[in-house]
Amino acid sequence: MCGSELTPKLQGLTPADLRLQAQTKRVLQSNDAPPSPCISICRMSDDTTYCEGCWRTLDEIGGWGQRVTDDKRAVWQLIGERLAAHAVASALPK
Repeated sequence: MCGSELTPKLQGLTPADLRLQAQTKRVLQSNDAPPSPCISICRMSDDTTYCEGCWRTLDEIGGWGQRVTDDKRAVWQLIGERLAAHAVASALPK
């Protein structure tokens, strides 16, 4: 055992998640080109397979620069859905 099995996982949305959730709403309401959701917390979660900072998959991260505006907006939509689903799942009794 390396000890990580004993480290409790954070429950619910973190302050960074809440900021990302608010930014998702702003991006989806804007007509401007969507910015990268990266917040420089680049660590893939074993639990979700998403980046712990921006909630994107490796494919979404790697292909960001080549995506057109509508595809970037679709990724932002997915981020919002993932955050909402995580918040609901975290609130369920264990």
